Amino acid sequence: MSQRQVLQVFEQYQKARIQFVQMVAELATRPQNIETLQNAGVMSLLRPLLLDVVPTIQQTAALALGRLANYNGDLAEAVVKGDILPQLVYSLAEQNRFYKKAAAFVLRAVGKHSPQLAQAIVDCGALDTLVICLEDFDPGVKEAAAWALGYIARHNAELSQAVVDAGAVPLLVLCIQEPEIALKRIAASALSDISKHSPELAQTVVDVGAIAHLAQMILNPDSKLKRQVLSALSQIAKHSVDLAEMVVEAEIFPVVLTCLKDKDDYVKKNASTLIREIAKHTPELSQLIVNTGGVAAVTDCIGSCKGNIRLPGIMMLGYVAAHSENLAMAVIVSKSKKAIKSILQKCTYLPALEPFLYDAPPNILKHVVGQFSKVLPHDSKARRLFVTSGGLKKVQEIKAGPGSLLQEYINSINSCYPEEIVRYYSPGYSDALLQRVDSYQPLAN
Repeated sequence: MSQRQVLQVFEQYQKARIQFVQMVAELATRPQNIETLQNAGVMSLLRPLLLDVVPTIQQTAALALGRLANYNGDLAEAVVKGDILPQLVYSLAEQNRFYKKAAAFVLRAVGKHSPQLAQAIVDCGALDTLVICLEDFDPGVKEAAAWALGYIARHNAELSQAVVDAGAVPLLVLCIQEPEIALKRIAASALSDISKHSPELAQTVVDVGAIAHLAQMILNPDSKLKRQVLSALSQIAKHSVDLAEMVVEAEIFPVVLTCLKDKDDYVKKNASTLIREIAKHTPELSQLIVNTGGVAAVTDCIGSCKGNIRLPGIMMLGYVAAHSENLAMAVIVSKSKKAIKSILQKCTYLPALEPFLYDAPPNILKHVVGQFSKVLPHDSKARRLFVTSGGLKKVQEIKAGPGSLLQEYINSINSCYPEEIVRYYSPGYSDALLQRVDSYQPLAN
């Protein structure tokens, strides 16, 4: 047998291995194939290929294992029992970036299912290697490592503390400052998963300056990033007054209120949750939210959402109202304002509106005057009645800021009358003046 024929045997073996792992990786993407693959002993066949001399075969074998482990807990447990994790951890430190991403994916896929499986990853020494990957030059490796660490930390405080002790938090904060949006999202999500379990864990995130960097990303145009940023800030703020105040001191108000109008429902929900977690602690924090227009903004958000997306906003209003009578009144006024505005905009019978000129609070008065400005130019009888009833006189007494919408409404009303009527009005007008009111044609608006 010639040398060429001998080498052909090895080439065919290599091609067969490549074809096998590629086909398994492809089959593992479809749920209907999983049980058949498992019954055929796919795990034991993939395990030796993780140490194959051909890097492409190693990477594809790891990818196939990750997809299988991601499917359910039984397959993830098979990875653990098959003694595959130590090989992955070893290779994670030694191999190229493609393998590192695939290996981190397997660890994430195993760890996501239960605290026990996540603990198995910790026990095999994976955390230190994953943390080293957070410093890798390749953003994809950083992303895969951050994702795995977040999936381990999310289960309980003990696992989260293990991630912290491995030194992950400062590096995750550096990752949220990287330019890649995907890396920012995953790092923010991991920080959220670490912070949620206890005040102490949240404090470790705060101590490395995470709040300031997260707060800067509240207005990032990427909706998925905003979801994670708002979630992380919520998980920090929920634990104590001190932590909530630190979040507020990062000047998230009134910026965060713009997220309540976002096109993404989960951005709205997470923004409402953040405001709720701040409001629940003290009357002072609730008052700050009221002063920045937060109650009105949350009320509008509730009206624009459906289902459980509305729940955090509703709870937030409850927390605010529970603190004091004054805050409860602020909630009532805010909730009723929208309904009153809607009613006012449909009312064209001006005598019914006129009492509001005397008693309405400023935020309602603007809409009352606006409605008069719409109806009076087109109704001569209403214009006459508005003078004799004292309505025009009352409008002149309203103090409005120059250039404000209220001042525009007043100007529009005044343009419906001769200048001397506006300037020299009094409770009793001569018939001659009233005749001029009847015959005056306002300028077309």
